[in-house]
Amino acid sequence: MPIPVLGYSQETGFEFGVGALYATYMDRSDPMNRSSNFSTIGSISTKKQYNLTLRSDIYTAGNKYHLMSEFKIRRTPFNFYGIGNNTSELMEDKVLEDQIKILLEAEKSLLPFTYTGISLGFENYTYTDKVAGGIFSADPAMKGKNGGPVLFVGLSQSFDTRNSNNYPTKGFFGRVTYQYAPNLFTKSDYSVSQIKLRASNFFPLSNSLVLGLNGIYNTVQGNDSPFYLLPQMGNDEMMRGYYKGRFREENLLSAQTEIRYRFTNRFGLVAFAGAGQVFENGNFDVNEFKPNLGGGIRYFYDPAKGLSIRLDYGVGEKAAHEKRQSGFYISLAEAF
Repeated sequence: MPIPVLGYSQETGFEFGVGALYATYMDRSDPMNRSSNFSTIGSISTKKQYNLTLRSDIYTAGNKYHLMSEFKIRRTPFNFYGIGNNTSELMEDKVLEDQIKILLEAEKSLLPFTYTGISLGFENYTYTDKVAGGIFSADPAMKGKNGGPVLFVGLSQSFDTRNSNNYPTKGFFGRVTYQYAPNLFTKSDYSVSQIKLRASNFFPLSNSLVLGLNGIYNTVQGNDSPFYLLPQMGNDEMMRGYYKGRFREENLLSAQTEIRYRFTNRFGLVAFAGAGQVFENGNFDVNEFKPNLGGGIRYFYDPAKGLSIRLDYGVGEKAAHEKRQSGFYISLAEAF
């Protein structure tokens, strides 16, 4: 269906545009066939972000193959605070990012509920520091200030027993991906590896109440890893309330729990809480976890497939002499 695009996050401000969503089943005779979803969105925001994104998430007949793709062109102004788990608001620097992203992934079910796959991705970044003498330009230890192209090749392994890929009420989902980016381009002076682990479990507490648990671990390893590939804490899916990129480092570890109450076929409520931190290699400290909590509203525009629009508000820590971290989000689909 064609849709007007309306979104909000603290990083981009209000987002306006047009888009199209298409959801279907590749085998309508099979009640176990997962929903295949396609989307196209073009938008601008009040903080001067420009975005064109095309995505597909396809399950073939019998759920034998899982095919995913993403194409994105985006210009995003953002605030840069440096590297680490305890950056200061006083170091805020205004930076402009131009990004091109292409990602292709294919997985095959070799055993029941199990998918093994490969991926190929290309990304290109360009950066402009909008504040002369800011930390973005002045920090000599930071790598990748000029941006550059990145080519990834990777492998993935997942295990999925959820009863729905859009709005699960029971089951487990776990996925690990490995991507390697060799030094192929003259502007790049690094070769890095990315590992991402994600796991979720869902427990039905009643016909309308679901408990969801979710955890992630992301790491980037290599020589001279550029700052833009380092894991960032905070977005509309995990650690809601934290400004994306306020904290970034070689490793990110985070977990959350969410209570989902779907009181009618069209509407639902959620409450969530979590904790997370970023850390450099060999410097993990259990006392450095940062908290978050919040709640939200769901409107299911396609109740049968569990496709929703969500409004969330999250809050986080209050560092000394700073405002409490917080953020409001308008997004499509569940957070996990």
